[in-house]
Amino acid sequence: MHPLKSKNKIEMYAIVDIAGQQFKVAKDQKVYVHRLDAKTGTKVSFDQVLLLDDGGKVTVGAPAIANASVEAKVVKHLKDDKVIVFKKKRRKGYRVKNGHRQSLTEIVIESIGTSAKKKAAPAAKKETAKAAPKKAAAKPKADLSTKTVAELKAMAKEAGISGYTSLKKAELIAALSAK
Repeated sequence: MHPLKSKNKIEMYAIVDIAGQQFKVAKDQKVYVHRLDAKTGTKVSFDQVLLLDDGGKVTVGAPAIANASVEAKVVKHLKDDKVIVFKKKRRKGYRVKNGHRQSLTEIVIESIGTSAKKKAAPAAKKETAKAAPKKAAAKPKADLSTKTVAELKAMAKEAGISGYTSLKKAELIAALSAK
């Protein structure tokens, strides 16, 4: 039976980016991906989960879901079947034959899910990121002559100075120091 389809219930599945390719995976599914830098038997985690379906409840990331991850175990490393690459230019005597065997890693998906611990960390980072610009805006009058014209115009826009687009650097500094 297909790992995504069950007799009575809908299984959880995810679309995850693994080594530059997107795969639709479910628990206990075997997947062949491009060669990973992990030893046989080790566990790997993929956090680029693009879509998560938990029994009909679909979550779509933009581009990835923030707290979702897919855990897998490396089963073995192997090479794919040979692909023949043959080039020819007719009537020119040009013929080149090459072969290629892609290096693959066989993995088994062990778990798909989200973690509640990681949700608190991004919120704390956002709060500190919001607090930092307020501190920077509190001390704009330090040394305006070292600022570029573009920075001075941005500061004038924030300060609400009208006609700042046509002002020169010295005029912008005078207008900002007056406010």
